[in-house]
Amino acid sequence: MSFYSARVCIIGSGLIGSSLALALKQAGAVADVVGCGRNSATLQRALELGIVDHYSTDIAVAVQGADMVVLSVPMLAMREVLAQLQPVLQPGVMVTDVGSAKQSVIADARAVLGDKLGQFVPAHPIAGTEKSGPDAAFAELFRQRRVIVTPLPENNASDVARVVAMWECVGAIVECMDAEHHDHVLAATSHLPHLLAFTLVDSLARMDESHEIFRYAAGGFRDFTRIAASDPTMWRDIALANSFEIKQMLLRFQHELEVLQHDLETKDAQALFERFSRAQQAREGLQF
Repeated sequence: MSFYSARVCIIGSGLIGSSLALALKQAGAVADVVGCGRNSATLQRALELGIVDHYSTDIAVAVQGADMVVLSVPMLAMREVLAQLQPVLQPGVMVTDVGSAKQSVIADARAVLGDKLGQFVPAHPIAGTEKSGPDAAFAELFRQRRVIVTPLPENNASDVARVVAMWECVGAIVECMDAEHHDHVLAATSHLPHLLAFTLVDSLARMDESHEIFRYAAGGFRDFTRIAASDPTMWRDIALANSFEIKQMLLRFQHELEVLQHDLETKDAQALFERFSRAQQAREGLQF
């Protein structure tokens, strides 16, 4: 299925939503992009950058005439936005999101959308950088990156196909997955690494000799902690939205740290070598 929209409304003007707007325009897949959000200054900046064609801070105004609405707001803001959208959502208008945790968004949608729930097709583009806001947006963000769609039983197959087609037209590789499995996988591959990076940088920054520690930080520290420069609001919300799965991964990781600590205390060179070798082989086999 090919994708074309006369008007897409993107609620939220962060990196993902703004990049999607640019990508749809570059693909010739949209005639008009409407921006919506609470911060008029950010929306004005998106207008100046050519990301949106016009904007409104009023959801009821912004969605008029749109056939696709994309929610690109922090996880803990989803329910409020969906509640505002519900009374003005016209039949046939598709709604999707870009949230990093799917079970919480689906729960929010079930709580407030009522008989319009079937118009909501949850999705998550696994793409991004540590930068945020419309100035960080670029049209190539989704090329050859995975997007996971987690359809609801209430969705029509044609509506799911339309959301899939939207992401494919901007160069993404789309897969469908159960929401619970999505949250489990992303807790391991995205959420836990971000929380570890934030925690490491915060811990070192609070040490008395932090200035000297950061002064001698090399490439390994830079690479590992790059994601700690990400938006704190967004990651606070993701941590809370997927807290159960993240906690399970933390427990597993804490056990691995205890084993590592034991290997260091006992100076078990063979155990350390085997651990590092397994990790090296696994990392070399990954394709991004």
